Amino acid sequence: MADTAVETKGGTAALIADRTVDRTADRAIHGTAVEGAAVLYRVRLPMHARFDHPAARRAASDSLVLRLTCEGTSGIGECAPRPYVTGESGESVMAALRGTPLHRVFALLRGEPPAELLERIRREGFAEVFRITGQNNLLCLLETAVLDLLGRRLGLGGAELIGAGPTPDGPPASVAALPVSQVLDLSITAEEFLATRGPFHFVKIKASDDIERDARSVRAVRAHVGHGVPVMVDANMSWTEATALPHAWRLRDAGADYVEEPLPKGSWAALGVLRRKAGLKIMLDESLCTLDDARTAVETGACDAFNIRVAKNGGPLRAARLIEQARRHGIAFQIGVQVAEVGPLINAGRALAFCHPDALTVEAGQSDRFFPEMIVSPRPVVDRRANTLSPAPGSGFGVSLNGAAEPWAVLVLPDENGSWQPVAPTPRPAAHASL
Repeated sequence: MADTAVETKGGTAALIADRTVDRTADRAIHGTAVEGAAVLYRVRLPMHARFDHPAARRAASDSLVLRLTCEGTSGIGECAPRPYVTGESGESVMAALRGTPLHRVFALLRGEPPAELLERIRREGFAEVFRITGQNNLLCLLETAVLDLLGRRLGLGGAELIGAGPTPDGPPASVAALPVSQVLDLSITAEEFLATRGPFHFVKIKASDDIERDARSVRAVRAHVGHGVPVMVDANMSWTEATALPHAWRLRDAGADYVEEPLPKGSWAALGVLRRKAGLKIMLDESLCTLDDARTAVETGACDAFNIRVAKNGGPLRAARLIEQARRHGIAFQIGVQVAEVGPLINAGRALAFCHPDALTVEAGQSDRFFPEMIVSPRPVVDRRANTLSPAPGSGFGVSLNGAAEPWAVLVLPDENGSWQPVAPTPRPAAHASL
């Protein structure tokens, strides 16, 4: 799920200008925007191409984007709550945010040197430093905004903010580009996918309700990519204990290497049995939200790989701790995404990937295919000619909100000690009006 190398409207000069975002440019961008210590945006951009899988069908984004402003610097954060993953919705995260004591966040941002505060957050954890309780998407929304703000103050990029963790072979090697996965979902045929989405480094196939269709897709992909490219089928919790083993054998025989989240979330014992008998490796996604989930997965022998996603796992720093847990127990991991991320979250995941280049694979999103217009500048980029990813330029997570974000503003915190207020609706383009 990825983003494009095609330049946005305005040409090369505008793109280069976007990439040199500093505090002055940041203030200019927000000069005509909703102003306040914090602004929350509920972003539901219509998708140009629908994305279908067994757990959900998506035709629009559903992200919350938070802009925090302190002493003239703004930080932008994002989360993408999915009820079937963490039990959170946009509404529940908005309600939790309104009850969160943000004065503690602003007090530390004002009162502690930024480099020392960043080191504390890395060492102790974001929620612990700011004494914030809540579920993973709320924590991700706040953590990404605070890290972005600190990155802009300190002139640090996303990977420098997160900090590279040690690999089994020592410090990770610096890399200029990472290969990304390609995803065959239910809205496109295998033939069109193979003809238009290469080159292929890792292929994920979204399962259907027909195992024979899935086996045909695996055979077609395997015949096209050969034996050097891993192929995974993502069942999104759609199999049962009765069907899981025959389905796994069918896919194994067709040429699949992995199956992702085959059983209902948290089916630990059954996953352990399936893993021992299936002849396929198992990756966990929806079952893997917390460190406790990771410990249970290890204890029950439930998987061979973790799907790490920044929003699902509570922010980039908690996601990094899950990666450390995976390495400790010889478990592979991929850096995944939520479908239809809209900006800051894309680059937070990218930063995490460059901190951990030994990932099994990286999913980079498909914002180029989904969104003709984005709410951030510069637009996150993936080189479609090579299907590779480069580090995001600039400080923080490397994007600022542009004018397209303003129609999605829903709440404003006028000052650091105030209370959230609704934002008067702004007319949206006709394509957005019904959302």
